[in-house]
Amino acid sequence: MTSFLGGAPDGEGARRLYDEDLEGDGYVMNLTRVWAHAPELQDGVRAALAAAVEAGGLTPRQRGVLVSATAATLGDAYCALAWGTRLADEVGADVAAGVIGGDDGGLDPTDAALARWARRVARDPNGTTAADVEALRQAGLDDAQVLAVTVFVALRLAFSTVNDALGARPDPELAAQAPAEVRAAVTFGRSPA
Repeated sequence: MTSFLGGAPDGEGARRLYDEDLEGDGYVMNLTRVWAHAPELQDGVRAALAAAVEAGGLTPRQRGVLVSATAATLGDAYCALAWGTRLADEVGADVAAGVIGGDDGGLDPTDAALARWARRVARDPNGTTAADVEALRQAGLDDAQVLAVTVFVALRLAFSTVNDALGARPDPELAAQAPAEVRAAVTFGRSPA
């Protein structure tokens, strides 16, 4: 079982999503099989994420930090494996595994501030304080970037929540591609299908 949903109805949108996966990854991801039931919803989430990335000026490394910290805090193995692997390509497997495990010692001050903010937003958005936002400013973000980063984290939480609630299991191919350190750090969530 790859998720709690049955197969998506055949349609142009579903085929487009499957083709994108096959072209980019060589297989159809389990989460794509979930979103193929309503491709326009995934398109909307993707567009909103892209807008937040642009507004925040987020680099691939920063996105990796934010998603890895967010996914680990939520307990989402799927995104932690996927983005932990991407982050490992940017900063090394040990540092990426550290971010997943809550240790930001290998990150520069800006990335460490982003990881802390992502965890706070994911864990308890009502518990954030003005001092937390000031820490982001001290790390070099302006208020518009703080908003964009927060929107990005919130959208990633929504994406992960949909995948997790509907039982999307991490793909075996995804787990196999992850560095051993990243796989070892992902001790939560659903196991690969």
